[in-house]
Amino acid sequence: MDIETNNTDWSLAEIEAAIDAYLKMLVLETNGQKFNKAHENRTLRAGTLAGRTESSVEFRMQNISTVLEKMGKKRINGYKSAPHVGSNVENSIRNALAGRGILAGDESIPTADEETLERRAAALQKQKILEPPNGILKPKRAPSASVVYVRDPEVRAWVRNEAVGRCEACEEIAPFQKLGLPYLEVHHVRPLAQKGSDRITNAVALCPNCHQRCHHSNDREDYTESLYAKIARLIRE
Repeated sequence: MDIETNNTDWSLAEIEAAIDAYLKMLVLETNGQKFNKAHENRTLRAGTLAGRTESSVEFRMQNISTVLEKMGKKRINGYKSAPHVGSNVENSIRNALAGRGILAGDESIPTADEETLERRAAALQKQKILEPPNGILKPKRAPSASVVYVRDPEVRAWVRNEAVGRCEACEEIAPFQKLGLPYLEVHHVRPLAQKGSDRITNAVALCPNCHQRCHHSNDREDYTESLYAKIARLIRE
């Protein structure tokens, strides 16, 4: 029986290597050309996926098939879809696919689900939205036990890209990365609960500290006021 020498979660580099091999085979299959899955598996395990077993690489390829099917994209016939893909793995695969220009047709659709919003925004960030998105003038509350609002992933992506990896308040570099991107939280200067819009004129990219300061500090009102003076695109609503 094969034993993996590294039983931890797959790294971004490993996910990307598997996806690149998968997409190469998909192009060959689409063009009616032959390829050898076993050979590609061995090649991966001789390089970036050293320490992974043949079966684990095979299963990862099935994960990729599952995600592509969910996205409404063509998959390799020889790699059946896995019955279940964990949310972290799915997000990593979707993010890597987005970096290669492969997006689901629904990536720009507004949503109230935070995990879906984050995944869609990350995918759109990779695509570098050229024009400022329209956003949502009056976000609607979504049915939920708690108060949540439908938000536009294009707004989240555009605002983060405008920040270029730095907090728009304190100008410090984002403290860490998530989904391969600098982690900044998008804050609505006028809260959605107070009829603020989900538009770029009411949204800023902040580090977690500055975001919490806007909500909880003794000087939160003055700090929020300073954002209007500092960031030219903001408009009082």
